[in-house]
Amino acid sequence: MNAADVAPEAQARFPQELMYTAAQQYYLEDATQGDIAKRLGVSRATVSRLLTEARRQGIVEIRVHRPASLGDGPLAAEVAELLGLDRVHLVPKVSGPALGPWLAPGVARALAGAGLEPDDVVLVSSGTTVYECAREDLGRYPGVTIAPAVGGQEEPQPWFQTNETTRILAERVGGVPAYLYAPALPGPELFYSLQHEPSVRRVMDLWERAKCALVGVGSPPLMRQTVPSLMPRDAESLRQAVGDVCMRIYDRDGEPVTYPGGERLVAAKQEQLRRIPCSIAVAVGAEKVLSIVAGARGGYFNQLVTDTPTAEGLVAAAHQL
Repeated sequence: MNAADVAPEAQARFPQELMYTAAQQYYLEDATQGDIAKRLGVSRATVSRLLTEARRQGIVEIRVHRPASLGDGPLAAEVAELLGLDRVHLVPKVSGPALGPWLAPGVARALAGAGLEPDDVVLVSSGTTVYECAREDLGRYPGVTIAPAVGGQEEPQPWFQTNETTRILAERVGGVPAYLYAPALPGPELFYSLQHEPSVRRVMDLWERAKCALVGVGSPPLMRQTVPSLMPRDAESLRQAVGDVCMRIYDRDGEPVTYPGGERLVAAKQEQLRRIPCSIAVAVGAEKVLSIVAGARGGYFNQLVTDTPTAEGLVAAAHQL
């Protein structure tokens, strides 16, 4: 990057020679920020800003290489075999409230193996996990179309709005967003009219030719703290439900569970999900173990990104069921 590419105010505040000198001493000579501050006659806060600006402008490039010794290993292979999946991508134990930073490396590996090219279609589901992962660095796939696999929901949280997840992921990977302007569970009249709405039909047609999907796995509906409003809690059939993918609810055998109004759900169907060459489920936690096992049985996904404790739970559950 040359001086012409740098904003004038940044050049005036932080001369490139000063940024380079600070970065060279910090990253190549192992000098502390305090040492650099004394040498340059500036404050430690200024040194910190110099290093940040050096990274932003490309003067410093940091790369983190995954060692071969950290491969997914025998546990991942065992889970894949037991669940009948093409591949399982493991990350270390997820801890803390934010899932995205922990799961993103596994999702990035899964996407890298999908062979994505311009004009390919990647579907995304709603849900906290997919929403958080979409905000992380998952690689660059210019020209790939990112599309919702399910309509938006009435809840105000952004992770229930698949258009928002679509926008974020498309921006992060350099893709092209295709928005679905439809609720997940419309009324009868609206549902009928949506079938003939060109913008909605265009996205539904993408479901048929998707090359990849990034989906979350929902825990049993009646065990959740908050149940999406489109799921009637009093429906007797939900007592048999153990999870969902793209709002398609299923039982312990992975078979679809119906509920009043469910026939109007605007979402990719089970058979469409099964036809996607690389359908990546992202899920962690003991409460998701049965949901993951049943979802794999039903063919809702063929790859899985999870952490080591969840994988160990999947092995135990698969042997018991």
